[in-house]
Amino acid sequence: MTRQSRGGGSGGIGTSSPNVRDEFIDGAQAGPDRVQLRRRLGRADLAAVSEVRGALREFLRRWGKPARADIAELLTSELVTNALVHTDHDAVITATLSRRGLCVEVRDFVGRRPEPRVPDADSGTNGRGLILVQSLADAWGVRAHGVGKVVWFELNGGGTA
Repeated sequence: MTRQSRGGGSGGIGTSSPNVRDEFIDGAQAGPDRVQLRRRLGRADLAAVSEVRGALREFLRRWGKPARADIAELLTSELVTNALVHTDHDAVITATLSRRGLCVEVRDFVGRRPEPRVPDADSGTNGRGLILVQSLADAWGVRAHGVGKVVWFELNGGGTA
């Protein structure tokens, strides 16, 4: 497992993509004082990225930290897009909200580990996702998970960033 600490932004829950399903897990099933959103995304289903953002936005309303929720949406979009684009497989997102804050995990089914890289100035908008995660998350990392890996980040409940 790799753990890195930070050094130093409307859609409904509806699932219009055919391979997308939300699961809300409250209380005892998720654990004491925890609630989870879990969604499986189909291979190369980039339309699901905006749907995940909407579902996460709705899920995080109970958190009461709008600035942190905006950051969570952005970072989740980056990780989900990376999983779908760079693996050509399904992905599973799990967002867990607890007293400590928010943990978002995006699992894919390819073992190749992502590496943050400084993007070339001529590369357009590509190559900046993990730099954003590294910069904005309170902690983040990558861990092996059976066939594949999980890329995750945490946002604590404090701060206004």
